[in-house]
Amino acid sequence: MSQVVHPPESSYNLLPREEFHAQKPPRYMSKHRPAVVLEQKSSKDAMRTMGPAKVEVPPPDEYLKKHSKEPKLPEKTQDSKEARKACTVRKPAVPARTDIPIMGLRSNRDFIKTAIAVSMKPKPTCVDSRKGHKQLLENSGLVPKYIKKRDYGEVPEYLQQRNEEEQRAQEAYVNSVKEQREQGAMKHLSDEERQAVLEGLKKNWDELHREYQGLSLVTDTLSKKSRKERLEAALKQLETDINRFERFKTIYIPTKQNH
Repeated sequence: MSQVVHPPESSYNLLPREEFHAQKPPRYMSKHRPAVVLEQKSSKDAMRTMGPAKVEVPPPDEYLKKHSKEPKLPEKTQDSKEARKACTVRKPAVPARTDIPIMGLRSNRDFIKTAIAVSMKPKPTCVDSRKGHKQLLENSGLVPKYIKKRDYGEVPEYLQQRNEEEQRAQEAYVNSVKEQREQGAMKHLSDEERQAVLEGLKKNWDELHREYQGLSLVTDTLSKKSRKERLEAALKQLETDINRFERFKTIYIPTKQNH
């Protein structure tokens, strides 16, 4: 069972107390409230219906007929026919084939520009991507327009000129070698002599290479640096001479020097 709790006894509780009720201020009401309520109610109730909208139903004999909503031309009357017959202005007749055209007529119209503007056609293009990128067909390389040139398939002039210069230089070199051979200024090396010279060049290259390998790794002085450069130049020259003797089988050497 629940225990009843009594307030503690006090002398102040013996005197009766007056109950105090706080009064709230009156609620604010706008003076335009009735007009707003009436306007809102009228706008809501205007579209509120029960069942189908109440509209005027046409009578049964005025049903929708075929072509009834198409625009109609005004009916021809007797006045319109008389006004058409009363028109005396007529267009000139078509000139005959034997008529001579009138000379000296001038016009401000540019017939050339008009003809060009009328006859302009879109330029052919080609699309080369799935996103629609296009370019002129003439510049795309797909049109064989170069085969229609007059000089198509012929050697260009600059190549002909260069070939002629090379041929003249070769002929001049052959003639000079022939003249020197006839005068005894050049000597043809035999295979034994060429082999002996080649072996001597390789031997010299081995000696210089052995000397080059014995150089110091640190080139801290000018003498070391100059000696290294001199050996490198001599080895490079020997390698060039060896390559020439191995590459060419026919070799001519000058027997005397012209001062």
